[in-house]
Amino acid sequence: MSINARELKKLLHESTENIDDGVFLQMVKDILDHKYEPGEVRLTSYQENRIEEAKKSINQGEALTNKQADQLVSKWLNE
Repeated sequence: MSINARELKKLLHESTENIDDGVFLQMVKDILDHKYEPGEVRLTSYQENRIEEAKKSINQGEALTNKQADQLVSKWLNE
């Protein structure tokens, strides 16, 4: 049985939440640090354009508060 990366990440996250062994968690972190090398985040042109569009919308008052968004989602879910 093969699971995809998203499912595996979720399982790993859930597992680490339930482990209190600091030494073991440090070893896991060391392994992950060795594999993951943080660097500069690079956006595609599409992503940059979407961010600019979102900024313009916000500046024009075309945005929802968290409360408004929650209410809208609740309404959709109850339909």
